[in-house]
Amino acid sequence: MSIQWFPGHMTSARRKAAETMARTDVVIEVLDARLPEASSNPMIRELREFRQRPCLKLLNKADLADPAATKAWLDHYDRQPGVKAVAISCKKPGDAARVPALCQQLAPHRNDNIKPLRMMIMGIPNVGKSTLMNALLKRRIAAVGDEPAVTKSQQSFDLSPSLSITDTPGLMWPKIEHDADGFMLAASHAIGRNAVIDEEVATFLAGILLQHYPALLAARYNFSVEGADAVGVVETVARKRGCIIKGSGGELDLEKAAMILLTDYRSGVLGRISLETPESRGAMLAAGKSTPITESDTA
Repeated sequence: MSIQWFPGHMTSARRKAAETMARTDVVIEVLDARLPEASSNPMIRELREFRQRPCLKLLNKADLADPAATKAWLDHYDRQPGVKAVAISCKKPGDAARVPALCQQLAPHRNDNIKPLRMMIMGIPNVGKSTLMNALLKRRIAAVGDEPAVTKSQQSFDLSPSLSITDTPGLMWPKIEHDADGFMLAASHAIGRNAVIDEEVATFLAGILLQHYPALLAARYNFSVEGADAVGVVETVARKRGCIIKGSGGELDLEKAAMILLTDYRSGVLGRISLETPESRGAMLAAGKSTPITESDTA
């Protein structure tokens, strides 16, 4: 199954974002630290590169991600021109407070009182943009919810006489090219549930957990992962958590078990987990090529 999700309001939101970026000094792109590249909207990169705007990439929810994978991603992004990457948790006021100074480093020409440093927060739905905005302003001005696409319109505020910031709605892109990206986004709740089948998403997640975090699975659900497959993991969660369809004579409720697994991952109860690394990303892209990899591809 290929997962696609592009609500109607996002077309106008993209148009408005392009207009605002023309007046912006630094783009703050909020990513999910557990899947930084899968949660990076290619349209945002196109817009900022067209306007030649520097980018502060915030790997948010770093407290939920695998620290080793996060470090690899920071190194990866810091090698890109005009980009600075930082791992944070927007729920920690101290982390959010660092953002204006980091933006200032990317736009040294705005280090005066003549014009304010104009920052713009962008990202896909449900990565923490509104939480960051509230933390920066030290008051609740942006709606926050555990559902994607809560914010529907732009909001701009002055942080000080020399700092202004604009929050934008979460932006998806019209076509998700790689099936794995769609499943990673769905597993991390960046895509509305109306566009996915939870059991399929949980099975995809179980496959990654079996490959990279089997000990966390075994510890959380108290079973041996030896010889297990992804479908079997969801079935085991159903048995361990008593997920039985009422009146079925003992038939497993796999949909309920899927939500238990997904919720445990999303909340961090399972442990600190990353769904991709620069290495796994490169392997995925290479596998999708229709022509052999050349030296220039890997340079």
